[in-house]
Amino acid sequence: MSDLVRVLIADAMDPRAAAIFRERGIEVDEKPGLSADELTTIIGGYDGLAVRSSTRVTAAVLDAALPRLKVIGRAGIGVDTIDVPAASARGIVVMNTPFGNSITTAEHAIAMLFALAREIPAADASTQAGRWEKNRFMGIELSGKTLGLIGCGNIGSIVADRAQGLKMKVVAYDPFLSPERAVDLGVEKVELDELLARADFISLHTPLTDQTRGILSRGALAKAKPGVRIVNCARGGLIDEAALKEALERGHVAGAALDVFSQEPAKDNDLFGTPGLICTPHLGASTSEAQVNVAIQIAEQMSDYLLLGGITNAVNMPSLSAEEAPRLKPYMALAEKLGRLVGQVVGTEVRSVDVEVEGAAAELNIKPITGAVLAGLMGTYSDTVNMVNAPYLAKERGLDVREIRHDREGDYHTLLAVTVGTDHGERRVAGTLFGNRAPRLVDIFGIQVEAELAGQMIYIVNSDAPGFIGALGTALGRHQVNIATFNLGRRAAGGEAVALVAVDDPIGPKLADELARLPGVLQVVPLSF
Repeated sequence: MSDLVRVLIADAMDPRAAAIFRERGIEVDEKPGLSADELTTIIGGYDGLAVRSSTRVTAAVLDAALPRLKVIGRAGIGVDTIDVPAASARGIVVMNTPFGNSITTAEHAIAMLFALAREIPAADASTQAGRWEKNRFMGIELSGKTLGLIGCGNIGSIVADRAQGLKMKVVAYDPFLSPERAVDLGVEKVELDELLARADFISLHTPLTDQTRGILSRGALAKAKPGVRIVNCARGGLIDEAALKEALERGHVAGAALDVFSQEPAKDNDLFGTPGLICTPHLGASTSEAQVNVAIQIAEQMSDYLLLGGITNAVNMPSLSAEEAPRLKPYMALAEKLGRLVGQVVGTEVRSVDVEVEGAAAELNIKPITGAVLAGLMGTYSDTVNMVNAPYLAKERGLDVREIRHDREGDYHTLLAVTVGTDHGERRVAGTLFGNRAPRLVDIFGIQVEAELAGQMIYIVNSDAPGFIGALGTALGRHQVNIATFNLGRRAAGGEAVALVAVDDPIGPKLADELARLPGVLQVVPLSF
């Protein structure tokens, strides 16, 4: 096989991307519009694949790409057209450009606000039809109105800044937005129900996850202020489209401007034709400046990886050098599990994160370990978080992240501890490595308990009393849930106790509620690792 590095650009992309590859000595072919069969036929001859949003990179394509393909670069944010788990399983790095089109998307949201406020699309159509219906299109001013942001990260914060320039009051719902960051942005941090009750306009700027899917549900829309106007330039699926249609027809929602839909391309949608609806075909990132930015960024990132091994903005790998990777890998696995444990148990209250290492762990590069903790913690709520971008997202949301290195060696040869600050105090978990490779939890919120964090588990806090274990086992047995391992700890006899139970099947809400009603149970949280 030739030593020449080759990259395929499979979607239409600014020509500066190909120029960068060639300047770095990489051979590049530009072949936009390939069918799935055509891509599968040729992909095995390339080291890198650069795409936008048209090309679908499936498991079948990835199988055909082996063993040569090393990296897939997405010139943009979303990687939903790429089978990332399949790429990870095959050792292929997937990169994106998470910050290349933020301003463009934010500006499109602002344009949608104006279009809704002044009914510009309908007024344009009426005027060009020769009707001159000046009295029909009585708009409203943006000045003095309240804009509710659902999500106040990178794009949301830009929208907030622009809206404040229009003299709008901005309130924001974002579990990761700290009070200090809210003050810096000049926005008021509120809970979702308060936002719904107060906002004259609502703009969504959150990724689509299990937690955010349908966040503007039928119930949420019913709680919204009568006459609210809604903008979605984030992701389809955040709004219950059927409920939105009904709310528009009733007049409870005065208008909605959508750039994204639950099914795309949206060539046929039940919302189409609904009074008060404005639609654009996913144009959030569609400006010449944004397309230049993301094309340049992905070409530079892919070139650095293919030629130097540098990893930037990967969604399935941390930033690691080839020398560090083997030694850091088990520590990062432990870090991710501890972060994920805290994220699932504590929820969205986290305000600060302390990452402590001692013993053998204190000799290592702590940055990737911290990135793994944050990825586990924040990955509970967002599927776009990874070990590369998690530190930036944490900083953006005002999370106070500290790294603490102890040279001492305590009860364990190596120890990693994660302490999160919440509105209700600090919560700390700690773990170690058995045999320098197997992650183990050794302390959870001050209670010593040794457990392997893997698969499906249940975290239970209960009052230490006879009969609890039997009652728990009986309840699980009634639902045909098999116990794999059972790990117990307690503060003192008769005091607070903790059970970490590994099970063979996920625990649904109904069973979790049943377990929470067992005598002496204080808290039940289904866990997944």
